[in-house]
Amino acid sequence: MQSSNAMQLKFGGAARMAVAVAMAAFGSAAHAQSSVTLYGIVDTAVRYTTHANAAGDDKVQLANGGLSESNWGLLGAEDLGGGNRVVFQLESRFFPNSGMSDPGYPFFNTAYVGLQSSTLGRLTLGRQTNPLADAVLKTYVSAQWLPTVYQFRPEVAMAQGVWASNMAKYIARWQDITLELSYAFGGQAGAFGAGSQIGASVTYIPQWPLRLAAGYLDTRDAINSSAHFKAWTAGAAYTFAETTVNFGWAMNRQDAGFMGNFPNGPFTAAQLTALKFNTFSSREMFFGGVSQLVGDNTHLSANVWRTLQEGKKLSGDGNATQFQLLADYDLSRATSVYAEADYSLYRGGLVGAQLQGFVGVSAAATTTQLGMMVGLRHMF
Repeated sequence: MQSSNAMQLKFGGAARMAVAVAMAAFGSAAHAQSSVTLYGIVDTAVRYTTHANAAGDDKVQLANGGLSESNWGLLGAEDLGGGNRVVFQLESRFFPNSGMSDPGYPFFNTAYVGLQSSTLGRLTLGRQTNPLADAVLKTYVSAQWLPTVYQFRPEVAMAQGVWASNMAKYIARWQDITLELSYAFGGQAGAFGAGSQIGASVTYIPQWPLRLAAGYLDTRDAINSSAHFKAWTAGAAYTFAETTVNFGWAMNRQDAGFMGNFPNGPFTAAQLTALKFNTFSSREMFFGGVSQLVGDNTHLSANVWRTLQEGKKLSGDGNATQFQLLADYDLSRATSVYAEADYSLYRGGLVGAQLQGFVGVSAAATTTQLGMMVGLRHMF
């Protein structure tokens, strides 16, 4: 009897071992169909800025970022077979000069999960970039080789904060044409549309040098749901040899009752008012630039932006002209050094307004501002 029990125990142990081995093999096979990539950017610069406060003082600082915002993230996918995949992304932005998370954004500024089909397109749910921003970034953005939305990119300010929470985004592609549609839920009981946002864009990116895009956004105020904030953009870029020329147009238009109560956006109404973002009824920007690749490692770029503003009050009328020169040199495939200079002229209601992207340097308190920086960027 004891011998039989011993044999049963021995056999049971062997069976469990066989099951464990089989499960491990199955787990390894399943794991082989999934991937998770850790990526990021660490970018910082020493920056000199004139008229950095209301007293008109200059400032020298180790900037919170340089040409790119520093970030780290996880990008993952699981192969479901038949051309279908589950995809997700988590990304957090931080300040390398202090090690703190960027207070202008949630800890995970990008956070979505979704399904992607080789035939039906891609649907993602969570906090992600809006279609208008995607259209610009993929086609006619200034200094296109640079990663992410960097500090001195004034066209970024025209994209309603770039990211939106509670968003469902669908992307479909037909050969060289990509269509994006989005809806960000307001989530308010008894008021389905309050605080919501709809978006759409189309891009044409063929193998040959011309790229075209257009985009649209419509955000409804969460408190006064009949008030809208709308944005449009269109533009093109053309590459010949080692030279790229880009041109874009963007329009922002706010109803009189829109006060920035958008729960899915990057800032509170008070913060947007402090940046003079709620003082205009319309803001129109024209921008263009030229970028040159010299050899294999050096990018040079010159850019200009012209902004015209009509205020909700007469004192809000104004205009701005901004210029930029930059040089970026690759020390390796992952590391670059750069030098940049920008100069801005502000008039009327655009004095003190934020026109350098929501995470950009401080808006000028006077009619002019000069900025210069040298920095180092590493990507992993």
